[in-house]
Amino acid sequence: MRLTKSLAAFATLVLAVVFGVVAAGPANAAGPAYVALGDSYSAGNGAGNYDSASGNCHRSFSAYPYLWKNAHSPSSFADTACSGAVTTDVTNSQLGPLNSSTGLVSITIGGNDAGFSDVMTTCVTGSDSDCVNRVNTAENYVRNTLPARLDATYNAIRSHAPNARVVVLGYPHMYDLSAWFCVGLSDTKHQKIDEASDVLDSMLASRAAAHGFAWGDVRSTFNGHELCSGDDYLHSLVVSPSWESYHPTATGHSAGYYPVLNAND
Repeated sequence: MRLTKSLAAFATLVLAVVFGVVAAGPANAAGPAYVALGDSYSAGNGAGNYDSASGNCHRSFSAYPYLWKNAHSPSSFADTACSGAVTTDVTNSQLGPLNSSTGLVSITIGGNDAGFSDVMTTCVTGSDSDCVNRVNTAENYVRNTLPARLDATYNAIRSHAPNARVVVLGYPHMYDLSAWFCVGLSDTKHQKIDEASDVLDSMLASRAAAHGFAWGDVRSTFNGHELCSGDDYLHSLVVSPSWESYHPTATGHSAGYYPVLNAND
């Protein structure tokens, strides 16, 4: 009887140890060292819940880099994304946390190089022809000048983080073109602005592939949630703070950007 009880106790102990180890393993496993780079779409303009220490970079604790960090518990995390950043800003001032131990890098960049803010200002305040001409100028820049700037930035990232998986995330369409009615800009402007998103995303995807980086296309997750959809993941024109205008909301980050990063990490 004692032997039976002893064997049973021993078996229970073994099972507890085995299953305890198995259960504890994933919970204690740290994700790869992660560094977030990029512009306002990475920083989280529009998502609220801002880190006051980030100043005019307007980094948000509700932006997709922090959502990934909170879900995966990386061994280390750094976010140097900043509102208004262009490719040279990434190269010159955001790469400090990268090293050979970095396992994951995410970046959204290129929109400001192409003049995103000026495009939207022109399309909001100008005529249809003003908007079309300004977008055409931006598209020419994306096709002819941006590739070399992206290549230089991507090369610098790889040089600083030779072992990292790099995920390049794109930009969503701004407007739901299927909407039958939408207050604000004309259909001509809506179509032209969305066209610009496609031109930019196509170039980003091409250069990312040329460098062996993963491409994260957010147009699919924002589909049906653009401006005019009635279930918008983006802000339209915001009076205060104006820098939130035409940027993803907190839902845009959690339901639009985060799933794409998570699928490509």
